[in-house]
Amino acid sequence: MRSYIAKRVREPSAVDDILQDVFVKAYTNLHSVKSHGRLTSWLYRIAANAIADYYRGQRPSEEIPDELPSPEPEPDYIAELASCLKPLIADLPEIYRLPLVLSEIDGLTQREVAVRLGLSLSGAKSRVQRGREKLRRRVYECCDIEIGRLGLIGYELRDEKRGCDCG
Repeated sequence: MRSYIAKRVREPSAVDDILQDVFVKAYTNLHSVKSHGRLTSWLYRIAANAIADYYRGQRPSEEIPDELPSPEPEPDYIAELASCLKPLIADLPEIYRLPLVLSEIDGLTQREVAVRLGLSLSGAKSRVQRGREKLRRRVYECCDIEIGRLGLIGYELRDEKRGCDCG
């Protein structure tokens, strides 16, 4: 076993350390060997892993300087855009604003919205859907929105003259 390790590690003092690690690991895990006929290959596998661990520990590393500035926190674009929604929702016609607020902000089901507003279920669904669409169009009129695989990754205000007060 020692010659196997010595062929792979040039440092003589490290060879003995690795060999000792192999024997300690073998002794503590001997109960996990299922077939004693595979004991030799099991020991060589432990040795190969110990050699790999030794080389992983030898990788050069750089110390991080104490004066390294901390990274800037990522902006919370969702929270910023959420603040824009209230005035945009307030600008919707009441026929769409009220069902949209009840459904999306107050968390009522569309069936509950229909009961509360005295509408049929399909009428409530239609008004909520149209309210969402009008709100979506209004947001896209105000902002250039960038969406990635994980959702919103950025936005930029287009024109404050259009009644957009985001940002």
